[in-house]
Parts: sequence; structure tokens; C-alpha cells
Amino acid sequence: MIDSSNLSGLPQSLISSYSQAAEALGYEKKYLIANTRSSVEPFLKFSAERNLRKKVWMNYYNRGDNGDLFDNNDIIKEILKLRHERSKLLGYENYAEWRLEDRMAGHPDNALNLLKSVWPFAVSKINDEVREMQKIASKEQKSIKIKPWDYRYYAEKVRQKKYDLSSDEVKNYLQMENLINAMFFVANELFDFKFIEIKDNSVPLFHSDVRVWEVKSISSDEHVGLWYLDPFARKGKRSGAWATTYRSYSDFLGETSVLSSNNSNFVKSGEGQKTLISWDDATTFFHEFGHALHSLSSNVNYPGLGGGVRDYTEFQSQLLERWLLSDRVISKFLVHHETEEVIPNSLVSKIRDASKFNQGFATGEYLASAIVDLEYHTSNPNDISPDEFERTILSNYGMPEEIVMRHRSTHFGHIFSGEGYSAGYYGYIWADVLTSDAAEYFQSSKNGLFNAELSEKLVKFLFEPRNSIDPMEAYRKFRGKDPDIKALMRDRGFL
Repeated sequence: MIDSSNLSGLPQSLISSYSQAAEALGYEKKYLIANTRSSVEPFLKFSAERNLRKKVWMNYYNRGDNGDLFDNNDIIKEILKLRHERSKLLGYENYAEWRLEDRMAGHPDNALNLLKSVWPFAVSKINDEVREMQKIASKEQKSIKIKPWDYRYYAEKVRQKKYDLSSDEVKNYLQMENLINAMFFVANELFDFKFIEIKDNSVPLFHSDVRVWEVKSISSDEHVGLWYLDPFARKGKRSGAWATTYRSYSDFLGETSVLSSNNSNFVKSGEGQKTLISWDDATTFFHEFGHALHSLSSNVNYPGLGGGVRDYTEFQSQLLERWLLSDRVISKFLVHHETEEVIPNSLVSKIRDASKFNQGFATGEYLASAIVDLEYHTSNPNDISPDEFERTILSNYGMPEEIVMRHRSTHFGHIFSGEGYSAGYYGYIWADVLTSDAAEYFQSSKNGLFNAELSEKLVKFLFEPRNSIDPMEAYRKFRGKDPDIKALMRDRGFL
């Protein structure tokens, strides 16, 4: 909780959201920086108060590692021991070997080799980024040396200087309602889906913020399922963004209606104001909608085939992000929230140019978490202390001191709150190789991302089959060849 003397550098939209969060708890003339990613990261990007940035960063980064009732270190040790014990009972050398047996990677060595092949390129890029930021920081104060709580702040300054791109300016063209319609437009064009909002209370909803749409086939008008959207942050709701499938499709005992949802933590705008979101959040919005489309497109006979392997299921959602910056989406939906003017070509060019900006940081913090995940699950857990283990592993890999893991062990929900991503966090970049390669395939074709022939192949081979076909075989049917890791390197500006 801060007061008006601590607002230096913050844009008005962020100040308003922090004020509303404080008022919701009964605090007048105060500003609440909730300990969530959607609240903390914008503060770290814009706040000019370095000491306060450090405090906010420390609070966020040390979640679950404070030696109190909510400390997670002991339970992490127990989880790792039990996982290792189970894998041994099943005849495997370690937990990761068991988990990856039926995934695209096949073996933890293959996954770790991918991470290791990208790591030096990411570190080199981080060093370049730090040098640029340090020049700006040193002009402000010679004694400043870039620390993790400085990275986003000075990266934003470099972005503005290098690309003349203001995150707040871009946000003016990203209205939540327009983005919803943009996602529906892509679903119409590629997937033959139409979305009809249900407003008559005929479908029960668990919160007043939640909305629901019926999904139908455009060509046949047949019912496909329901899509729920829970867009706003609120007390008691977990942070971040995610997709949930409450019921999957199969026709084993008759066709089932898919029940799919997307969940975000956008900061609700003031009364009468339009909800504007950041470019990163807009990209994530499309990403999670990709998961929903994957569920809604499913065409399998047996319920057990409706899932997917972790190093493949992020591919479809990551690929859908590319349509956010397609020409047709831009011209129809990225319009100024006040003037209704389409986002200028000059600003679009800056966004595209800036897409490779800070990729060292983004890739490095992710790879650090993915590497630690695999190292945890290929090591003997009996003598592991999470804090020490993290430090040792990352030191061995030459982790730059200016960045940290995206998810420290004590709040690494992906791998410790369940088994969905345990020994599988590498799957995002594995899928990103597929994404980059598939995107190049689309972009090199006539009509680009809206090429009808490729769209048909996309749905037929990569969305409809779910887990009824080997993922690499499915990709080859779509692409005609294996994916190329160089496409990823080009995408991120490493080559």
C-alpha cells in the first residue's frame, strides 16, 4: 500500500487501477500494488522510485520463501522425493524420464539439449541489453548498476528511445471488447466458428464478471459448445491467465458439447471507461483463446484422446498469437478507444520492430526456470535444498546476475501445484520451435496468415486430432517436413 508521494513515473491508468484496488479494501487516498504479476510488472516497468521497485520486487520474488506458515520449501522437498520414488517403482531412472516417455521430446536429454542450444544465444542477447540499459542508468546516476528490479524500468526507457514506442500509447488501441471480437473474427475465418453471447441467464454463471457464448459451426449451424470468459482480477482469484476445459469433446457415447473457458486478470476500468490492456496481455489473451479453440475443434472418438502432450499443447495457442498483428485484425479491431481511428502504420511498424526487443531477458528468465525444472526431476532429491539447488544450477549455467528465474521454486505453480508441467516447462520453447516454423510457412504463402488452404490443413492436422495422432506425424502432414530450430532463432533476433 502506497500513497500519492510514491507515484512518480506511473501512468494515470495504472494509478487509477491501484486506487480502485485500495478503495475495494476500504482505503481512501491510497494505492494498492497487489502481489500479483499483473499488478507488480507494470509497477516495475514505470515506477521511478528505485527503492520502492526493489521492495515490490522482493515481496513478489520471495513468495513462499519467507520461513513462515506459507513457506513452501519443505513441501517441495517432499514432492520431489515422492515423484522420484514413484518413478523408481515404475522402473525409470528418474521422474523426468518417466514423464517424457510419451511426449514429443521422448527423453529429458532431448529437452535439455534444446534448452542448452538456445541458452548461450539468450545470454549473449541479455549482455547486449544490459549494456544498452546501463548507458541510460549511468547518465541518471553513476553509481547505479542494473539489478533485477531495474531491468523492466530501464528496458522500457531503451524501448522508448530505440523504437520511440510508448506502452501506454499502444494500450490506447487495445480495448478488451474489440480484442474479444478480433478473436471471434479469427475463429470465423480459420475455424468456421461463430460466437453468440447468451445474456438471458439461461446458463448459470459463478460470478457477475463472467460471460458466456454459444459456439456454432458457421457452415452447418450445428452447436459446438459453450465458451466462458472471466476477464477481471478480483480478491481470491489466482493471478495470471489460463484456459480451462470443463468438458471435452468425444462421440464414443454420443456427441458431447464442449465447455471451455478463458480466464484473465485484467484490471477493471472505472465506471463508464473502456477496459484497456497492455500489448503483452493482449498477446496472452489470444494465446489462451488458442487453447479454447483447440478444445472446441476437437474431433476424437474416445475421451482419453481429447488431451495432449505438454510439449505440443502450447503450440496451437502460441501460433494463434500471430493473428493479433495480422493486417486484417489491425484494420478492423485495433482502433483508438476515443477517436476510433485505426492504429497508425508507423506504430504497427514500431510494434513489429520491437517484437524482438528484450528477447534476451524474456528467453533467459524462461530458460532458467525450464532448466531448473528438468534438473530437479533428473537429480536425486534426497539432499536437495531448493534455494541452494537453484543458485548452484544457475551458477553452473552462467546465469546473468541482472535477471532471475521467471518462476522461483517456491512459487513455481506450473511444476509443483500439480503434475501438468512437472518436468515439462521446457514444452513452451519446444512448442515455440513449431510455432516459428509454422508461422514462416503461413507468411511465405499467398494471403499469409489467412491462406485458406493452409488454414484448412491447420485445423485438420493440428487442432482437430488432439492426441489421436502422433504430434510429429501430425506436424509433418501440415508442414511437409520437420520443424527447423533456426526459425525460432530468427524469430527472436538471435540470428
